[in-house]
Amino acid sequence: MPAEHSIPEEKSRRVLIIFVAAFAAAFIAGFFYLLLRSTTTPSAPSTLAGAIRAGSPDFEKYKKLIALDDPEADQAKRALGDTVMTLQTTVRNFTGRTINGLEIRAAVVDHDGKSVKERTMVVIPRQDQPDLDPNKTMKVSVKIEGFTDNDDRANIKMEVTGFTLK
Repeated sequence: MPAEHSIPEEKSRRVLIIFVAAFAAAFIAGFFYLLLRSTTTPSAPSTLAGAIRAGSPDFEKYKKLIALDDPEADQAKRALGDTVMTLQTTVRNFTGRTINGLEIRAAVVDHDGKSVKERTMVVIPRQDQPDLDPNKTMKVSVKIEGFTDNDDRANIKMEVTGFTLK
């Protein structure tokens, strides 16, 4: 004779399954949250300490000898819904001295020339590029995040905002 199942036993089993599924979902969500937070790379400092900046007599003299090629940009849509742009250029050192610190501002501007988003970044020194010798070149990339589809992204600009020389 087949065994009869009681209704209270099925209810308690259903409650247990729902509880275990909810706990597993919360655990997996927490795991992915921690995983995504730990994979972000630490960003370089945004300002260069002790740099020669605008207003200094040496700034104008050497700024025109630190040449930046016309910047290019790549953009990619992320799963989060925003757009990331990577601005790239080549820096050329014609100063006759070694550059041991370089700060660059990258900006995406609208049709009026106003900045939509910008980022200032120290590109020298860094682990793979401790300095830039005279008459040498270096590729520079700056990633700017958080653009929406409605942003007026008409042009890109990159400029030297500070440097230190040996």
